[in-house]
Amino acid sequence: MAFFAGLVDAVAGGGGLIQVPALFAAYPDAPPATLLSTNKVSAVGGTLNAARRYLRHVSLPWAVVGPAIVAGFVGSLLGANAVSNFPAEPLRKALPFVLLFLLLYTWFQPSLGEAHAPKTLGRFQRLKAAILGLTIGFYDGFFGPGTGSFLLFGFVRFFSFDFLHASAATKLVNVATNLAAILMLASLGQINWALGFAMMVANIAGSQFGSRLAIKHGSTFVRKAFLLIVSVLILKSAWDAYFSN
Repeated sequence: MAFFAGLVDAVAGGGGLIQVPALFAAYPDAPPATLLSTNKVSAVGGTLNAARRYLRHVSLPWAVVGPAIVAGFVGSLLGANAVSNFPAEPLRKALPFVLLFLLLYTWFQPSLGEAHAPKTLGRFQRLKAAILGLTIGFYDGFFGPGTGSFLLFGFVRFFSFDFLHASAATKLVNVATNLAAILMLASLGQINWALGFAMMVANIAGSQFGSRLAIKHGSTFVRKAFLLIVSVLILKSAWDAYFSN
């Protein structure tokens, strides 16, 4: 499952949809915090590998991506720290509806993400990038599902990236948010390092294959994968929030 999670995540995000349920199914008696943090250890390897491969083929505007990375790291630290103080249930209930909005908006904007035409990189764009990174980073540290999809949509919608460049930028921000969550959770002693590193090897192998597919087939392929993955994530999150109990 870690291999397939790495493949899916490298293309359009959503690897946690595969990897987290697999962990809970394989280790039903383990503390949830341990499994979620172990998932982060596995995912960060595949995400970093995918980012490395993307950067060989695309050039990113670092004036936008840099602030998003830094703010994403800070946001994820804050989110991971807030987990024990605030309930995640409202987010869990709202997630299917937010994802549905992303799906419908992208579906009815067929030209969205086709062309890579980043807007003029001024102070306002850097501020927007920092807000995007901080907001989604906090969400990733606090809750997590759909983080890659939210980042991908954000770079396409607010910065006029095509889907391929947006996927590359998403991987870099996601590396930062995963690392921050790992640091916070590691300080609490809640990570199964042996399992996390074993899964990381498989996740990296999957990301190698997934990023190769995305680079070969371009933005149209990534857009289709994004729509498919978000559709599945809507169904999964709605089931978990409203029907699983």
